[in-house]
Amino acid sequence: MSEAEHKEALRHESWRVFRIMSEFVDAIDTMTRIEPAVSVFGSARTPPEDRYYQLAVDCGRKLVKKDFAVITGGGPGIMEAANKGAIEADGTSVGLNISLPMEQMPNPYQNVELDFRYFFIRKVMFVKYARGFIIFPGGFGTMDEFFESLTLIQTLKIVPFPVVLVGSDFWSGLLDWMRKVMDEKFHTISPTDFDLFHLTDDVDEAVNIVYETHIGKRKVAESLPRFDHDEEVRTGEGTRGGIKPRKHGLSRRQHELGQDDQAI
Repeated sequence: MSEAEHKEALRHESWRVFRIMSEFVDAIDTMTRIEPAVSVFGSARTPPEDRYYQLAVDCGRKLVKKDFAVITGGGPGIMEAANKGAIEADGTSVGLNISLPMEQMPNPYQNVELDFRYFFIRKVMFVKYARGFIIFPGGFGTMDEFFESLTLIQTLKIVPFPVVLVGSDFWSGLLDWMRKVMDEKFHTISPTDFDLFHLTDDVDEAVNIVYETHIGKRKVAESLPRFDHDEEVRTGEGTRGGIKPRKHGLSRRQHELGQDDQAI
């Protein structure tokens, strides 16, 4: 790539920031209008005859009965099922749809629908406006949401909220590996990290865990430190709360580099 082509590419990258800002503004404007919500995740490949599809429909209904809106990725499978349950219960059913090369068709059970170009903006909305995650069996995207939620809670970048896994036949193998390999063998996580989430086969239990946490009857991640100086601030993840990052001054070398960049 020539120097001229490189500069032209950088110019277009700069303008992309405005598209990102616009997508954030549109999403925030819509999501701030909905009632307390729960994000439900799971595979787009789960067919309607599957028992987990039926459980997700039931989950959507029961969340609405507890006065929650239901947020999903807006696609088929488990996402469709949870949205369907919310619609059948006359609740708010939110679909955060994403543009993909293999076009994901939005499911028809949404009364609040948003379309995203960028995955990272969509992921912020799942976290920022949720009072909890309920996660059914799924693929890489589902795993991504599960582990990101644990990371944000573990690092105190969000106010801890309940993360509930549904389906012991699906999740038990992964959790056993996490315990034996990550915890006991390599010590890359702590035993108390398993307190950051729940595993159940009962949708009623999953919904009640989220509801009881929401009304203050149950606490999440009690092993994590709490700070008297917590402040409701916007963090890099765009979440409701977090610990203010430490401020670091530039080193002399960084300062010189910055001045050199400006000179160029």
